[in-house]
Amino acid sequence: MNQAYDTLAAGRHGDPFSLLGPHAGEVRTFQPGARGVTVLARDGGAELGRLEQVHPAGIFAGKVASAVPYRLRVEWPGLPQETEDPYSFGLLLGPLDMHLFAEGRHFELAKVFGAQAMVVEGVPGVRFALWAPNARRVSVVGDFNGWDGRRHPMRLRAEAGVWELFVPRLLPGATYKYELLGADGAVLPLKADPLAQATEHPPATASRVMDPAPFAWTDQAWMARRGAAQAVDAPISIYEVHAGSWWRDDAGDSPDWDRLADRLIPYVQGMGFTHLQFLPIMEHPFGGSWGYQPLSMFAPSARFGATSGFAHFVDRAHAAGIGVILDWVPAHFPTDAHGLYEFDGTHLYEHADPREGFHQDWNTAIYNFGRNEVRGFLLASAIHWLEHFHVDGLRVDAVASMLYRDYSRQAGEWIPNRHGGRENLEAVAFLQELNAVVAERCPGAVMIAEESTAWPGVTKPTNEGGLGFQYKWNMGWMHDTLHYIEQDPVNRKYHHDSMTFGLVYAWSEHFVLPLSHDEVVYGKGSLLRKMPGDPWQQFANLRAYLGFMWTHPGKKLIFMGGEIAQPAEWNHDAALAWPLLDDPRHRGIQRLVHDLNAAYRRLPALHRQDASPEGFRWVIGDDRAQSVFAYLRLGAAGDPPALVVVNLTPVPRHAYRIGVPQAGTWHEVLNSDGAAYGGSNSGNGGAIEAEAVPSHGFEDSLSVFLPPLATLILSP
Repeated sequence: MNQAYDTLAAGRHGDPFSLLGPHAGEVRTFQPGARGVTVLARDGGAELGRLEQVHPAGIFAGKVASAVPYRLRVEWPGLPQETEDPYSFGLLLGPLDMHLFAEGRHFELAKVFGAQAMVVEGVPGVRFALWAPNARRVSVVGDFNGWDGRRHPMRLRAEAGVWELFVPRLLPGATYKYELLGADGAVLPLKADPLAQATEHPPATASRVMDPAPFAWTDQAWMARRGAAQAVDAPISIYEVHAGSWWRDDAGDSPDWDRLADRLIPYVQGMGFTHLQFLPIMEHPFGGSWGYQPLSMFAPSARFGATSGFAHFVDRAHAAGIGVILDWVPAHFPTDAHGLYEFDGTHLYEHADPREGFHQDWNTAIYNFGRNEVRGFLLASAIHWLEHFHVDGLRVDAVASMLYRDYSRQAGEWIPNRHGGRENLEAVAFLQELNAVVAERCPGAVMIAEESTAWPGVTKPTNEGGLGFQYKWNMGWMHDTLHYIEQDPVNRKYHHDSMTFGLVYAWSEHFVLPLSHDEVVYGKGSLLRKMPGDPWQQFANLRAYLGFMWTHPGKKLIFMGGEIAQPAEWNHDAALAWPLLDDPRHRGIQRLVHDLNAAYRRLPALHRQDASPEGFRWVIGDDRAQSVFAYLRLGAAGDPPALVVVNLTPVPRHAYRIGVPQAGTWHEVLNSDGAAYGGSNSGNGGAIEAEAVPSHGFEDSLSVFLPPLATLILSP
């Protein structure tokens, strides 16, 4: 026994329940620094026995009068403390929890693992559960035990490699970490909880016990209708936001969720966007990663206040008719010492071989998608955001890096799959399972892939062999069209196909057209500064380009600041340059985006057949000499068509003839050269009468004045 006591006192005992707690009429407890310990009946407080110190480190033991539930009265220098004994409680997690976890199919891990404030046997406290199968000992540490890893060692559930402990009377809000002895017996750096649902404010790295009180949701009507609002035939216009830099107060501080909601939600609603998409809000140690190197896959960042604040934000967004999408990063994670990397002294969450487990572009670790517990961890994270926070969709980051074993690697730097190929079969299976589970559990939610290659079937259903996403970012369209619009207009005729090529594959997937944060950083220039010419031409080019984007097949996404033509690249350490709106040119761009959103939502032809080639028809796609494009967007039977004409030179075109499918008056729904948008206000007087002049395969046509560097939308 003395040797066991020595091992316990040294913090090296791997089975504390075999030594501590009640044993055959005796109670043993480890209370370093205590002067004495008395055992009291839990009901009534009768004294059951006084424990004697049996080891100088503070181990007390002694007989008790009765084997009834008890609590301990610990005499500390200065004051006594009464608490139940953590080692008097039986097994905490059920066999089904262990089985589902080991299979990677426990989709409600957030309700079971981590720190759960709860009542056990009538006693309030916190149950801790952690996966660390290769650790020799795991302890929970925090302010409640002086961060002493000897005080609260946990019980190992060997069947699943899970450690558990109930700490009586611990309250929500308590900070904690885990202290682990690795497989080699070395004490590891203190680890944050992978399943933490709340954290300290960075740069502090401890986890917090979350308040279990349920949030009172009021968004039932939204949740019932969101499936239709996010379908392929719905108008979807997404405003992409970095929560920490959209707006800051006079002191330069980022707002909490409530203050952000006060400003951002009315702005998004007023601008006519249908959705907000946040760059990752999961807790991340380095702000300069913009959230793309998260370590707490279940916790909103403490940078923006309480966890419940984010739920309130989502509820308010839904009340305003705004969907909320989150960027979610299952491809990789940072190697910070307090995080997942070498979690229990082994490569637990990541591959051991750097050819599989290390991403050399980002200096991050790559999840081992072939391991059940890791796959289940990620699946549970996705479900947590969708179910617990009512989030309407996840945009999965860096999918291409997951799909290919040779992604950004030279020959000899990667390991082929079991068939000798480059496809990451485990990642493919994970993505298919992810999307299948989300479809089953979260009706109406959407999964969006940032996938930059030609991988087939990204948005094809999983039961047909696809990956099962609802939408895919159209990175090819974005690169091609930005390449075109950056050219001097005199040279655009040589790049004409860059604007038309996207229509060759526009219906191969369900696409989102992204003008994302990645295009306005690292020397790429802002949207405005990508435009050639003098300031007038830059603004006109941007207006015309946005008009082209909003009328092109595919859902829309623009990163914050693009809608006000911010000249500078995005800076995550500063707010957007809102004073620019005092300048009518910038205010005009904002007004244009508002009106494009309104037209996009109002005209079914612009969105109803996004997923079908029947929704688009070229009228003029080959006028490369004049850099003019004209096309029809078509809705369902009975929907009026929309004619879009784009002139991407600074030369006005008079009496430009364009065939149309019906006679009568065609109204100018939008003219990006309008005075309200900062343009020259040249146009067609608001309407054009069709003439019985055959053109472009139609019996009737319009004689149109094309303003310079402008997009027109006309509809009968």
